[in-house]
Amino acid sequence: MFRLANILALAAATVAATAAGVAAAFTTPPAGTWLKLPAPPVVIDQAPTGVWTGRRVLLFGRRTVSALDAHGKPYAVKALDTAAAYDPASNRWTRLAPPAGPGYVPAYRAVWTGREMLAFGAFHSVAYNPATNTWRDLRKSINLGFVAWTGREAIGWGGGCCGDVQSNGSAYDPATETYRRLPRSPLAPSQRALGAWTGRELILLVSGVDPEGKPYPARFARAAAYDPASNTWRRIAPSPATGMRMGAAVWDGRELLVAAAGDDSRSTFAYNPATNHWRRLAPLPAPRVGASVAWTGRFLLVVGGQNASGTKELRDGFAYDSRTGRWSAIAAAPLHTPAYLALWTGRSFVLAGVGQLAAFTPQA
Repeated sequence: MFRLANILALAAATVAATAAGVAAAFTTPPAGTWLKLPAPPVVIDQAPTGVWTGRRVLLFGRRTVSALDAHGKPYAVKALDTAAAYDPASNRWTRLAPPAGPGYVPAYRAVWTGREMLAFGAFHSVAYNPATNTWRDLRKSINLGFVAWTGREAIGWGGGCCGDVQSNGSAYDPATETYRRLPRSPLAPSQRALGAWTGRELILLVSGVDPEGKPYPARFARAAAYDPASNTWRRIAPSPATGMRMGAAVWDGRELLVAAAGDDSRSTFAYNPATNHWRRLAPLPAPRVGASVAWTGRFLLVVGGQNASGTKELRDGFAYDSRTGRWSAIAAAPLHTPAYLALWTGRSFVLAGVGQLAAFTPQA
């Protein structure tokens, strides 16, 4: 019987970097290994998203239906919602049957509530209950710039496209099927904020730069925290990183970890909301743009993304050991397409590409 937790460790090179970014030493501890998972029974080539339920990986998005023209060349006829569930215990997929959905959905953002997957889109939002294998339409969406589950509500903040950028937020409570608007935030508008839910607050970071590359006035905050219990915002210390490259963030239980940030896409920081203080960690051994991150309880995993110029898709990565303060290399994921989704299962880091999945289990 297949279990992600039973993947054997594989030796990989470790690059230890100083806080100034200079390589200091090389060692070869076992960083972990990849396992290619069975291909899903559906193709998701538009608006992909997904969640980990505690037992299964749920993938959801759109598939393009094509036909051939008079010259034998394919063209898109329509797009439909599609979904599948993967069970690591049995190493098997189950095809799901979501409603067809509208003709066009630019993107979905999903969260797991402990009972349902909520998938929010600009024009269409749905909920799926694995226990009953049922879908239901949601009355409307929430802001899609950043979406998080708090244990009670799905909160969305910011968003926008095509020169339109938002600074407002909204929330949805699935228990009562009600929506509410968040109070006005002190943050500068942002199409895609960075942050995490801490268990008490939603911490958000923004670049403070508009879609045309011009900085917003100083009166707008670059970082803030929202407390749903008091329905209030508070300004917090801005990230030390400069530039529009915000990196990727994850909550480790005490601090917000931000990696691949700054103009060099290498800077790594930790923010403690109790002290409102940032501290600098060893920078990434190499630049990463748009990488996926996960926290294992010991390691900060940074996988995939692109090189600094955005000209090359990368499938390898790095692991930061919080005990030693050093980075180690992660071998390339066995995917032939860029990863569109990354999920931490509590044991393994699952990456999904078009028609492919792979799981990385780090060193214990």
